[in-house]
Amino acid sequence: MTDEAPSVAAPAAAPPPPPRPSLLRRHWGKLTLLTIVLVPLTGMSLWLGVTLGYTYSEGTRTGFVQKLSNKGWLCKTWEGELAMTTVPGTAPQIFNFSVRSDSVAAEIEKTAGSQVTLYYKEHRGVPTSCFGETQYFVDGVRGTK
Repeated sequence: MTDEAPSVAAPAAAPPPPPRPSLLRRHWGKLTLLTIVLVPLTGMSLWLGVTLGYTYSEGTRTGFVQKLSNKGWLCKTWEGELAMTTVPGTAPQIFNFSVRSDSVAAEIEKTAGSQVTLYYKEHRGVPTSCFGETQYFVDGVRGTK
């Protein structure tokens, strides 16, 4: 018999834990949904800010307001028509306009039946009709005598 100590089997090494999936793989569905919603929303917001923030043209139109109505399901705007004529008896040219301010619309209604001058700004490329059905936004009115 030998004086050797009985050999004890070394414990088996545990297999390494599986690698954790990366943050991108764990939240891929949420990130995709977020991207699908946020990218178009951000783009539309930027486009809306540019089109409403910059004026393509501005000026005045003079004539008789023949229609002014408050329209819209969700976004209420005032939509109107101005009949412009150069010579009495000729067919008038119709100028369609939008009014976003209730106070300006009230001033236009006060001048019903008389000739008015409307001050407008043209904003081209507004992506939705929620801000007005036309591209001409009236922001001032003056009754002419």
